[in-house]
Amino acid sequence: MSATRLPHISVLRLGHRRERDKRITSHLGLTARAFGADEIYLAGEEDPSALETWNSVSKRFGGNFQCRYEDKPLSLLRKFSKDCGNGESGSIIHLTMYGEPWKEALPKINLDKPMIIVVGGTKVPGEVYRLANHNISIGNQPHSEVAALAIFLDSLVGDIDDQVHFSDGELRVIPNAVRKQVVNVEEE
Repeated sequence: MSATRLPHISVLRLGHRRERDKRITSHLGLTARAFGADEIYLAGEEDPSALETWNSVSKRFGGNFQCRYEDKPLSLLRKFSKDCGNGESGSIIHLTMYGEPWKEALPKINLDKPMIIVVGGTKVPGEVYRLANHNISIGNQPHSEVAALAIFLDSLVGDIDDQVHFSDGELRVIPNAVRKQVVNVEEE
């Protein structure tokens, strides 16, 4: 895929368990932000610390990444499958190790419609499989949902121009092969 602007991309993190999934959910949101998603919904146990982490990183490093808690994720998906806010249905993409191989599924995704990428934590309800326009596997072996999301978004969105996409941050990382280099944008 190219770096052309895609429609709105949301990520839905299903089944978050506050104590057990704290770090993986945090990393899932950070990955969604860094690889081009516009927003993330957190579903499962309510966890303000995940939302605080995502908001803090967006404030410091830039970008217009939104995050919110969703207490009725299946209702959200049902509604989105009928009307994604513009009177048309949106695309629901479910990342699962039981799905169609991602390299085969990617060309079939309608890039003209807003999409929600569903990433499960605990057992995913069967209704999610039925609501999804695409049940996609990055691999058919157990692995990290963070890795699956990163690979999928990179394939879907393509290269992100950090200087443009994250231009409104307080901090900017300068790529450097030999040392850590972070600049405070206000001091430049």
